[in-house]
Amino acid sequence: MAIKSIYSKYFQKSKVFLYPLLGIKRGAKVIPSETYIAWNNEIKAEDMKLVCLYHPNKNDDYLDYEKKVLLKHSRLSDIKPIDSNNKVFIFDFADIKNDWNNFINGEYSKISKENKSKILSFFDNNSANYVYMKSYLNPDKYFEDYAECLGVEVELLEKVGELCEKPDNEKETLIMKQANQKIIN
Repeated sequence: MAIKSIYSKYFQKSKVFLYPLLGIKRGAKVIPSETYIAWNNEIKAEDMKLVCLYHPNKNDDYLDYEKKVLLKHSRLSDIKPIDSNNKVFIFDFADIKNDWNNFINGEYSKISKENKSKILSFFDNNSANYVYMKSYLNPDKYFEDYAECLGVEVELLEKVGELCEKPDNEKETLIMKQANQKIIN
């Protein structure tokens, strides 16, 4: 499938590049409302932690998922209850430091082949999301498509090297206080 238009709005990079590396299958009954690479002053992007915000409830699906999937996850490093409607699960990615740094720097094409495969396997391969993700991870195969959409020379895109901007640290930072405080952003 060829790229016929450019996706130009900002999207949460941690949700499409990092969350799939948790190995949680697409279509799970419980998913984080948002994902982040930083949290207030508690976690910084350099800490290599994925911050997932969940809205726990007392229904059986959530409780079962939390018990069987989240609490047993090998990357889980911490859990921070915020209030009755918000809980943060923090996952450690320090074991893939190079790929984390490639992500932070927006050098998605340099992510390891193994992790590229994990990311792509999260998406339905017949979806537009899959095609976009594939182009971000393997830009050299899509320079011509993007050049045509943008009305630029292929050489310009080859010089830039990447087809997706790096994560916006401000948008990828959870702004939320603990201990029964309200969300402020």
